[in-house]
Amino acid sequence: MRTVLVTGGARGIGRGIAESFLRAGHNVMIADLAESAKWNYQLANEGAMGEAITALLPLGHVDAVPIDVTDRASCETAVQRTIETFGGLDVVANNAGVVASGPIETFSESDWDGIFDVNVKGIFNVTVAALEALKASDDAAVVNTASIAGKKGSGNLAAYCASKFAAVGLTQSLAQEFAPYGIRVNAICPGIVGTAMWLDHLMANQGQAAFEERMEEMIPLGRPQQAEDMGEAAVYLASAPNVTGVSLTVAGGLEMN
Repeated sequence: MRTVLVTGGARGIGRGIAESFLRAGHNVMIADLAESAKWNYQLANEGAMGEAITALLPLGHVDAVPIDVTDRASCETAVQRTIETFGGLDVVANNAGVVASGPIETFSESDWDGIFDVNVKGIFNVTVAALEALKASDDAAVVNTASIAGKKGSGNLAAYCASKFAAVGLTQSLAQEFAPYGIRVNAICPGIVGTAMWLDHLMANQGQAAFEERMEEMIPLGRPQQAEDMGEAAVYLASAPNVTGVSLTVAGGLEMN
């Protein structure tokens, strides 16, 4: 039975990824913030991790560990806790991410740095911390959460798009670098998922009904993507034995390339 570490796993896409891996028979360690951090929408906290564990425990072997992906020591501790709990580590799902929007001329340096610290440096920190354990696995994989914003830029989202382009590039580089060890590295590129990023920031105060209506108009398949859609993609990418360096778009036809 393989073991998966999911960063940003307490809510949203991360929780969907954790659930999908549990349903596929994996051990899962959820890693997320234990204390609420200041951002422009609510991030995870210890309460959210507890709720996730309560909901997911009937599905299989799951535990939780606090992590700050911007801090290497925190990442190393989370990896060690995972190995101590489950006896090894086979898959890393680098899902932790944040977004901020606005014109580049007024965009704050602190928001720019915060986005890159989580969305790019976070992948670097967790992957390096997990690398020795992944090398020891006979079926190792890394799945990074990028975005369709990492394939096509959008106005007023320069920092977020740039960070997700970086995540795609980092995925391709690591796929080549880790191939001699048999470690596959891929990325998911989600379309529009109704998580806090959208409902509490990008479409704040417009409500669920307005969100659903707009998605029906925008997306060829007529619905927003679900966290479970991303989980299914993550399980596939972590399991396909001859797939590496891929950035898989899961967007209902919103982005095609």
